[in-house]
Amino acid sequence: MMKLQVLILLAWLALLSARPGDCENSTEPEIENKLSQSTSFTFDQTNLKWETFGDFLPSGAISVYNGYAGRIDYVCKYGCEAGFYNPTMGPKCHYPYLEKEYLGSPFEILVNKDNFEFMEWKEGSYGSVPQNSVQTCSDKDKYVGKNKYGLGKVQVMHEAFFLPWEGKEYWYKTYEVLTFNKDIYSEHISDVKYNTDGVEILEYPPESMSKSAISNHECQSVTKTVTLSEATQVVQKWETSFSITLGVRSSITAQIPLIGSTGIEFSAETTVQFTKGTTHIESTTHSVSVEQVVPPNHSCSISMVAYKYKAVIPYTARLSRTYSNQETTWTSISGTYDSVQIREVRAVVDRCESIPDAQPCAQRSKPTAATGGVWHEI
Repeated sequence: MMKLQVLILLAWLALLSARPGDCENSTEPEIENKLSQSTSFTFDQTNLKWETFGDFLPSGAISVYNGYAGRIDYVCKYGCEAGFYNPTMGPKCHYPYLEKEYLGSPFEILVNKDNFEFMEWKEGSYGSVPQNSVQTCSDKDKYVGKNKYGLGKVQVMHEAFFLPWEGKEYWYKTYEVLTFNKDIYSEHISDVKYNTDGVEILEYPPESMSKSAISNHECQSVTKTVTLSEATQVVQKWETSFSITLGVRSSITAQIPLIGSTGIEFSAETTVQFTKGTTHIESTTHSVSVEQVVPPNHSCSISMVAYKYKAVIPYTARLSRTYSNQETTWTSISGTYDSVQIREVRAVVDRCESIPDAQPCAQRSKPTAATGGVWHEI
């Protein structure tokens, strides 16, 4: 009886220590079919991308020098399994899985467009991963790792790094994890080139911004000057598919499009700070003065009317990023400039109207011989 209990206990411990899939009787085609169905992963606010491998290595493919094997390997993944690709070893991703090394295709290569992201290898152990580690899928379980023998995967659930090597899978408790640096000091857009070909200008209906009235209770006409002013916010957006990093100082050096009824002109080049994302908001005051003759016992209304214009203008530019360690990287971006602008204000005088219940002015009689030719009030 004691022997049976010991055997049951040993079997139970073996099941607990087994990795998922160890008890499966999977053939290589079955494994590859299972892994190839895994969804891809996209990175937020970075130039990193898992890109499907074609006939040639994509520009910006991330590589490491494998000193132990004396070769340059590239970071790849098959499904969610990270591994390495080497051009001299065929168009396959070598990845570890269930105690073996497998060769997967089609596979994805990790690309850092324009080498814009500042990549670093940081130490880890027993399944730990630093902040901003490069993951292979959205489940936050598998990450790109390496040790002195080569590239592989760090699996948080199994608290280890797994290496594909000559047909087998090896595991280690200490390793390095690939990370991208987010300690960013500032980002700046420059070398902005607009393309106004075919851009349509949308003209809004005239809009009343401010209104004033002049009343004349005198018995003779008066001339008064009225000044109308109104503060408005001008919102300018340089929208782009690349997300500016939130919470860091960001700015742009560019000419500002001036949108009007006759077309689009440009200001001199200037530098402005973004208020939020790639949006710049500033206040501006519009004023207009008008001189108006107001008849006796009349009131005249005067309005300031604004004429607004909108355009969406494509552009290309360069984005620079400076890190806290003073490293600076560059990448190309494209997007659209979008703004609604007030390009003209006018004063509009409405027809003057009599003041209700106004005190009538005194009337004068015509001069006669009896009055000696002098006007008299009656």
